[in-house]
Amino acid sequence: MIIKDFETFVVGNPPPRFGGRYFIFVKLVTDSGVVGYGEAYCATFGAKTVEAMLRDTAERFVVGRDPFHIEALWRSIYGAGYNLRPDVSLMAVLSALEMACWDIIGKECGKPVYELLGGQVHEKLRTYTYIYPDQGDVYPDEEDAEHVYVNPERAAERALRYVAQGFTALKFDPAGAYTVFDGGMPTGSELERSEAFMRTLREAVGAEVDLLFGTHGQFTPAGAIRLAQRIAPYDPLWLEEPVPPENAAEMAVVARATSIPVATGERLCTKYEFARVLEEGAAAILQLNLGRVGGLLEAKKIAALAEVKYAQIAPHLYCGPIVGAANIQLATCSPNFLILEGIEMWDGFHAALLDMPVNWQSGYVIPSTEPGLGVTLNEAVAREHPYEGDELHLEMLTEPVR
Repeated sequence: MIIKDFETFVVGNPPPRFGGRYFIFVKLVTDSGVVGYGEAYCATFGAKTVEAMLRDTAERFVVGRDPFHIEALWRSIYGAGYNLRPDVSLMAVLSALEMACWDIIGKECGKPVYELLGGQVHEKLRTYTYIYPDQGDVYPDEEDAEHVYVNPERAAERALRYVAQGFTALKFDPAGAYTVFDGGMPTGSELERSEAFMRTLREAVGAEVDLLFGTHGQFTPAGAIRLAQRIAPYDPLWLEEPVPPENAAEMAVVARATSIPVATGERLCTKYEFARVLEEGAAAILQLNLGRVGGLLEAKKIAALAEVKYAQIAPHLYCGPIVGAANIQLATCSPNFLILEGIEMWDGFHAALLDMPVNWQSGYVIPSTEPGLGVTLNEAVAREHPYEGDELHLEMLTEPVR
């Protein structure tokens, strides 16, 4: 069996655009007609540029190769151009191609991927969602003090609706905007708002619902410690990426100074970067994203490294449903799985992009027993929604800057 052909899809995510403005999928086809799907999580370049990278890599390293030879494929792409180091854009492309190969392998073997990576450990997977606004209230106005992203009472109202649906964990990030500069010090108003969110949400949902406090690496260690001291009395499950991701030793300073478990990994890739986090004791929870980390086998290796340090994994999802399906495969076969990120109830456009949606029931995903990744891209829907936006994420370069 060899890979004979491939196709790429750049899909525009219609409003409210939860999970991103676009999704980038790849379809691999073998000479025997078996199809595998993958997805790249990459916002470093514009969508069409990433698609060109995906096509270039598929043409040079995947077509004509045996999809079962995952290790050889991985090393060939990882070392392309005398690289041999974590490159977030290349790893996103590799992740998409690698998971598509696993989809083929599972289908050829008649087994879900999780059965080929150690076998099923969990019969159901606990999930959380970000506290999203109502669809008519998606884009926050800086002057709108009532928006769910800045108003703790509004957030608590939304939280109770999620709890009624079955969620037992919710995430939010009221601490301030992401910045392209090094970390800074939280302002007094950011500290007040953060504590108010934790206090109000804890009072609303009670002790049985976990609260996940998100940030985007925008603080110095000293600033993150000040923030942690304010929110610790309300027992968050984690403090997410409190400092920029480059320096694991400085994140470890925060981890040692607070009782709140530190979570990180959305912006990291490969076992090499995650090994540094674990060696430094920088985080207790790893948020690897299967569309960026380097693929399923690489993610399984990272999960194994985490086991040695008694750390847990919580796969990250800010992208489309194929990455979500790969996250599910990893979580199902990993003993140290903690919780799975989803976008609300895995419904909406995410569900429309699949021939059969992910099975979400009262706060849990039930892993599919179908072979491969357990899902199939609805190509007709993908083609009906081509991405036609700007080439660069201009708002990511300007809006978050302090």
